[in-house]
Parts: sequence; C-alpha cells; structure tokens
Amino acid sequence: MNKANRNLLVLFNQELMTAQAIEHEVDMLHELLYKVESLENIIPAHEILHLNKFKVINNPMEMRKLLRQRELKPFVFLNNKN
Repeated sequence: MNKANRNLLVLFNQELMTAQAIEHEVDMLHELLYKVESLENIIPAHEILHLNKFKVINNPMEMRKLLRQRELKPFVFLNNKN
C-alpha cells in the first residue's frame, strides 16, 4: 500500500504510549483511510449535485467519470447520503 501524501493531526498522550505504539496507530489510520477513500466505498454512500444542470446524479458510471476529473465545474458538489 502506498501511503498518500496527507497531513494528519493525531493527538496522543505520550505518557501512555511509546513512540512505536504511536507509529503503529498512525499506520493503522493510514490503512483505514486508504480503504474508506476508495471509489468503491465512496460511490454507494454519496451522490453528486450538479446545480448547473439541476440534476442529482446517482448513476455509478457517471459518478466515476465526474470524480476522476482533475477539476470540477463550479456548483458541482459531492453530497453524502446520510
């Protein structure tokens, strides 16, 4: 697994955990985020609101196409279904 370039703010009580335990927790957090942020997990839990066309997009193929674009048009939003 390739660790993503990301900035994480993780707060630990250093008196209770060793440096090795903290590193292990951060590695597990990276692994969890890698799995959660995959397209296979994002698509069923979200929908795209395309306010330029007044559309709600739920079609997985259309969502993949839009999410893979480098830059979205203004007023196109990713909305969580929760």
